[in-house]
Amino acid sequence: MELSVGRRVRLAADLVWNGTVAPAGEPPAEAGFGGASLALAAGVEGTVERVVEHGREPSPEAEEFLRLKALHDSYGHQMPPASRIRLEEQVGALEPAWIAYEGQKVRVTARVRLDNGFVLDDAPEEFFAV
Repeated sequence: MELSVGRRVRLAADLVWNGTVAPAGEPPAEAGFGGASLALAAGVEGTVERVVEHGREPSPEAEEFLRLKALHDSYGHQMPPASRIRLEEQVGALEPAWIAYEGQKVRVTARVRLDNGFVLDDAPEEFFAV
């Protein structure tokens, strides 16, 4: 599912949160409040207020693959045969790291204001259904 600002969504599963409760803007330790839990039932609807796509971080091997591949594509035809073969071997050895990077899923989170007044911030898109 692709989230977008203004889209109506509903919780796909029950959510339970356990933690310390304090008024907004006050550190929990100073507020003197105890722990609490909150449960939100599946099916609660709300509106998406913000969507954040968290970029994938390539490994050093994936970055090196890109660098060497660009070098090969730009200058490989001008290189001496032994150098070109060595470069092709290096690119081939790093290709699995690049394939693994390409296969990584982009992590998407959202801020959703639920109809009951609660706000879920930085919630994974998997929490919601259309």
